Amino acid sequence: MAWVLLVVAAMLEVVWATALERSAGFTRLWPTVIGVTAAALSFVLLTFALKTLPLGTGYAVWVGLGAVGVAVMGIVALGESAAPARLACLMLILVGVVGLKFLDG
Repeated sequence: MAWVLLVVAAMLEVVWATALERSAGFTRLWPTVIGVTAAALSFVLLTFALKTLPLGTGYAVWVGLGAVGVAVMGIVALGESAAPARLACLMLILVGVVGLKFLDG
């Protein structure tokens, strides 16, 4: 269950990062509300996951999946670069996350 909470927390990280980018420096109400709410929920779920997962593993997975998710969102929705080297680096992050799951899970 901790891993499910952790993955959902990471998905919420994608939501809050995207919403805060859309908030234009907290000047647009709804993106700001969505971003702050998603961030709070993400932190709460991370906290629950860390009750059973090691701190280093939980935090690394949360940040890693969140970073990859935000990068993919940037590529898909914002037209950011999908250069092969960038995609390879994102894959390395995912390999690290999977490794942590099997080593510490």
